[in-house]
Amino acid sequence: MLALPIYLDNNSTTPTDPRVLEAMLPFFTEHFGNAASRTHAYGWKAEEAVEKAREQIAHLIGASAREIIFTSGATESNNLAIKGAAHMARPHGNHIITAQTEHKAVLDPCKRLEQDGFVVTYLPVDSFGQVSAQQVADAITDKTVLVSIMAANNEVGTLQPIAEIGTVCKEKGVLFHCDAAQAAGKVPFDVDTSRADLVSLSAHKIYGPKGIGALYVRRRHPHVRLEPLIDGGGHERGMRSGTLPVPLIVGFGLACDLCGQVIPEEGEHTLSLRERLRTGIIKALDDVSLNGHPRERLPGNLNLSFAHVQGEALMMAMKTVAVSSGSACTSASVEPSYVLRAMGVPDDLAHSSIRFGIGRFNTQEEIDFVIKEVIGAVEHLRSLNPLTEASR
Repeated sequence: MLALPIYLDNNSTTPTDPRVLEAMLPFFTEHFGNAASRTHAYGWKAEEAVEKAREQIAHLIGASAREIIFTSGATESNNLAIKGAAHMARPHGNHIITAQTEHKAVLDPCKRLEQDGFVVTYLPVDSFGQVSAQQVADAITDKTVLVSIMAANNEVGTLQPIAEIGTVCKEKGVLFHCDAAQAAGKVPFDVDTSRADLVSLSAHKIYGPKGIGALYVRRRHPHVRLEPLIDGGGHERGMRSGTLPVPLIVGFGLACDLCGQVIPEEGEHTLSLRERLRTGIIKALDDVSLNGHPRERLPGNLNLSFAHVQGEALMMAMKTVAVSSGSACTSASVEPSYVLRAMGVPDDLAHSSIRFGIGRFNTQEEIDFVIKEVIGAVEHLRSLNPLTEASR
């Protein structure tokens, strides 16, 4: 018996894995100490748990535990990386490079820096949503201090050529920040392979709790220094002051550990379900187009446009399926997705896009149910649209 509604919005957030929750619970009541209290056993136990989690998170991305700084989530990590690196490097230059399809947690900090006198280049993307290493190389000037390109797009799932971009940045002596919130834990991601100097991570995208994230800050070749956003107590090597949320950190650590163990198998699972969903829909419906790269994309992400149907209407017609129309952070907007616009998708198709996010706990039975729901809803809405037949 299927449990309804079916959750297919795992690019927005994921349910906390029961094993993660179980590991967290003792740190709310039994081991409730402050990790900065080093004069008694409660503090020692909390600090030990924090450092274990730091090791687990670092291991997932091939880093050292001393390079992991805890934050409240990927949004804060992005802000700390971009603003912190830019202001620290201000004596050497004021130019930043990013892409038009980055998450708002990257674009908005860049816009804020423009108000402070920085110059930002927003690179265009191709029809798949990718930028090239050559574009980055061509945009770098003697004033460039930072490049920020995400590993995987949150709306269309497209993977960027991070290793090639990182190599260009290293050759040019420019810091490279990568928002890996959607990629780390879902596809292989390594800080040395990517050549990234700063990497943003989030727990709730990988079956961990909300409210906790991390920023990888490279310590060697180069030793990256950041101007902090939050002062008060000097926690996290002075980069992010504030009492550490030990239960959340414990959950984040275990979530990373679990992902590291199952990336290949879980990737195959979500990919097979994604392809079952995609082929089931396109075999039954005409005028359905895929948004994003057909192969170089997150295994669990499927973004489709349904011609002659409004995306919001389609979501309302599928009350038993939880999906989204683009980014969860901007889905309240009536404007078509800025990501799809940047990829050259016409406004009418951008308005008709739906993002399906398949995750760890989804089943084949659920996918088959969703296929029928989508087909029925689209056919019904198209039958009400007088422009449908005229456009064919």
